[in-house]
Amino acid sequence: MIIRRFAGGFLGATLIARLILPAVVGPARADVLPEMVRIPAEDVELAAALYRPQGTGPHPAVIALHGCGGLFNSAGLPSARHADWGQRLAAKGFLVLMPDSFRSRGLGSQCGTVNRSVRAGRERVADVLAAKTWLQARSDVKPSAVSLLGWSNGGSTVLAAIRKDRRPADLSPDLARAVAFYPGCRGQAESAGFKARLPLLILMGEADDWTPAAPCKTLVEAAAARGESVLLKLYPDAFHDFDHPGRPVTQRSDLAFSADGSGMAHAGTNPSARADALERVPAFLAR
Repeated sequence: MIIRRFAGGFLGATLIARLILPAVVGPARADVLPEMVRIPAEDVELAAALYRPQGTGPHPAVIALHGCGGLFNSAGLPSARHADWGQRLAAKGFLVLMPDSFRSRGLGSQCGTVNRSVRAGRERVADVLAAKTWLQARSDVKPSAVSLLGWSNGGSTVLAAIRKDRRPADLSPDLARAVAFYPGCRGQAESAGFKARLPLLILMGEADDWTPAAPCKTLVEAAAARGESVLLKLYPDAFHDFDHPGRPVTQRSDLAFSADGSGMAHAGTNPSARADALERVPAFLAR
């Protein structure tokens, strides 16, 4: 099922968001810091940030996966988008775990790397399973309500991790729901084996020229024809990183992958799309 909203122009939507939703679209608090934790994984110990909700729980939980730029900034803290989402989801009652698949393996940004040693469909899927095991062993986590969320490269990991043929063999509860922000859908859309084993929400900008929306439309239409619970939310005039708390739209020219193969693509905040996602995503996640 493909959902479209915000048919009005970008400037009009921006003005509405600024007038009506200042508390929603503003950035997270700089003084709210996560707990830094370590998670044993298949081939590495993962560095991760943990955002806790109030109360003793058990809480629903979210495994949140960074994009190709990694999780942490130069100060060793989650970068602005990750901190913003971590704080907001924790405020809504979710325990949020953000593992860093790159820095944990001694790697920096992978946005300009073609042949990546940490792949969305392999090493990062293993990291998801390690994070799930770690969370479900905690007394403050509801084991049956662990959701998966990812941005861009992390969104591609989400698609790989929720395939029916990738279901873990252990007896613990499976992941409950999944959200993918602007993932690269082409590989999964072209795979005859892709079938989603749990409810999935994909959020994309229709103007995205980094990871284009068309392959995701193909994937969702095929999933819907099979009766799978897969939704695609499309935002007009929105580019990659539309949910960032404060990034002006600019063109990047240092990318290993882009829609037209040039290595150039736009990225930046779309206030109306961001405001909708901030409401839509928590409502979709498992509780």
